[in-house]
Amino acid sequence: MSLKEVDSTNTFLKNVLSNSKPVPDGTVIMAEAQYAGRGQQQNGWHAEPGKNLTFSLLLNPVFLSISQQFDLNRAISLGVHYALKPILGEPLSIKWPNDIYYDDYKLGGILIENILSGEKIKHSVIGIGINVNQDEFPPHVPNPVSVKQILHSDYDLRQLLLEICGGIEAYYLKLKAGRTDELRSGYLDILYGLNESRNYKSNDSVFEGTIKNVTPEGLLVVNTLNGDKLFGLKEIEFLK
Repeated sequence: MSLKEVDSTNTFLKNVLSNSKPVPDGTVIMAEAQYAGRGQQQNGWHAEPGKNLTFSLLLNPVFLSISQQFDLNRAISLGVHYALKPILGEPLSIKWPNDIYYDDYKLGGILIENILSGEKIKHSVIGIGINVNQDEFPPHVPNPVSVKQILHSDYDLRQLLLEICGGIEAYYLKLKAGRTDELRSGYLDILYGLNESRNYKSNDSVFEGTIKNVTPEGLLVVNTLNGDKLFGLKEIEFLK
């Protein structure tokens, strides 16, 4: 389904679900413009109308337990990376937990909102935003880049949507088949900053560290002067 304008495709899809309307697995809601797009933890997402991909995908991963939520994140991240890499090449990576990076610039992001039933995941509403044909960004947007800025030409939005959905489907089927070891090692292979010494910030303290791993549950493992430390979402900030 394509919408001209919506507050947020994730919110739209969740509202449809809350009205007890049956929504088929794999449903995609795409918007030309979002006036309240969101990132992780309520962060805003800026996208110039008609120039970027802003869409949400519904999956019903009832085969996954709550403890396996991050494996879904891995599958989605790998699917997006798989679709974009032939277009953009080697500098493409995933910044933990699920930002899409080209070199040190943010190309897009993924927001996964799970609806639980008991110990299982009943629905997953997956919002994806990719900077595609936008040339200029407002000053408050940190280190953005678009497909057009990389390729120096426009890219067909519908074609890119099909390619990304195809990549996600391929990796979602791997998840469904229980190939979690493959997903975990694959995610680590494309992780931004892996085995690189960088500066980080946590609890107002700046320190040097090296990303070494991601736990099965999705915690980031960073080696510091005081040994390996584990960080959850919003507990660590990447510094330039």
